[in-house]
Amino acid sequence: MGSEVAGCGDWSGYEMREMAKKIEKTDDEWKHELTPEKYRVLRKKGTELPFSGKLLGNKKEGVYVCAGCGNELFASDTKYDSGSGWPSFYAPLADDRVEKKDERSMFTVRTEVLCEKCGGHLGHVFEDGPDPTGLRYCVNSASLEFEEKVDRHGAEKKDGKSN
Repeated sequence: MGSEVAGCGDWSGYEMREMAKKIEKTDDEWKHELTPEKYRVLRKKGTELPFSGKLLGNKKEGVYVCAGCGNELFASDTKYDSGSGWPSFYAPLADDRVEKKDERSMFTVRTEVLCEKCGGHLGHVFEDGPDPTGLRYCVNSASLEFEEKVDRHGAEKKDGKSN
């Protein structure tokens, strides 16, 4: 794989992990492995309160991965402040990382976004985002973990400097 991630910036030295086959677990297995909040969001399609998520204000360079299975989902340079109260991205790392499904509830139709690897609920995608896609992937912090980008020498970058 090259250094372009979702066509967004130079990620020299970064190699996107290949996605393994789909993960299938019982509800009890998920309940045992996830925190109550992650279980509620990822497996029961819950939503965290706006402006409450730990990753909302994160501005570090790296990759957002599924909190249920570690599937790499979004690059930090596709994250932006939408004002919605949830982490927002204009594109996934690759189209095969997320699944989109129409969700019909309360007299509306929205597009739900799921992790392609484990089926975990991430949030929703809307057509009111910025260029270059015009999309806003509105994602629950509880459904994500963040992996900070490391420099070529293996050190995490802190405020633009290597340790």
